[in-house]
Amino acid sequence: MKQTLSKQQVKICPLDELPLQVGKKIVINEQEIALFRLQNDTVKAVENKCPHKQGPLSEGMVSGDNVFCPLHDWKINLDTGEVQKPDDGCVKTYLAEVVDNDVYISL
Repeated sequence: MKQTLSKQQVKICPLDELPLQVGKKIVINEQEIALFRLQNDTVKAVENKCPHKQGPLSEGMVSGDNVFCPLHDWKINLDTGEVQKPDDGCVKTYLAEVVDNDVYISL
């Protein structure tokens, strides 16, 4: 799935407020988004619902560029939003950027 790109950027928080390898749930315009700060300080953002049983991805385990759904361990790529085989599906991704140590999401 392609990243959602648009002109609306929303400032979320300073990068230092996101713990490494731990998800954080945010809500923007009634959309639940899961944010993840990876080991290399890049930030990834995906919708906060697994396509299988709507598990909260912000509560999942992060490994590399993937998050594992806390309900049934589905592996989801944080770059593409695609569920990894043998499971199928995808979640919406959002462009996340760090500018001057602040995290922004494009909606």
